[in-house]
Amino acid sequence: EVQLVESGGGLVQPGGSLRLSCAASGLTVSRNDMSWVRQAPGKGLEWVSSILYGGATFYAESVEGRFTLSADNAENTLYLQMNGLKTEDTAVYYCAIGDRWTIEQRGRGAQVTVSA
Repeated sequence: EVQLVESGGGLVQPGGSLRLSCAASGLTVSRNDMSWVRQAPGKGLEWVSSILYGGATFYAESVEGRFTLSADNAENTLYLQMNGLKTEDTAVYYCAIGDRWTIEQRGRGAQVTVSA
């Protein structure tokens, strides 16, 4: 059974940083296209970033230069380092299998709240 478990969310002030983790089981992160997506209150699912099989990373324009996606293959874990957080980054963040166009499965999510 494939499981994706996010952690690391929380409350942070504008300009602050958080690092989200996604512990994967039942699949090998390095052999799959993996993504982070988010859902803000009252809005639909928004693609944030992807790391493709082979290691190429891609970011939404709204987070480019502030967020960094990485993978620890030994730990089979995906990370999203978020710096320079803005109030508009407030959302539930999901780790997912797939790329920006096709999401096959996602975890239960981690709440990120950016507020003064």
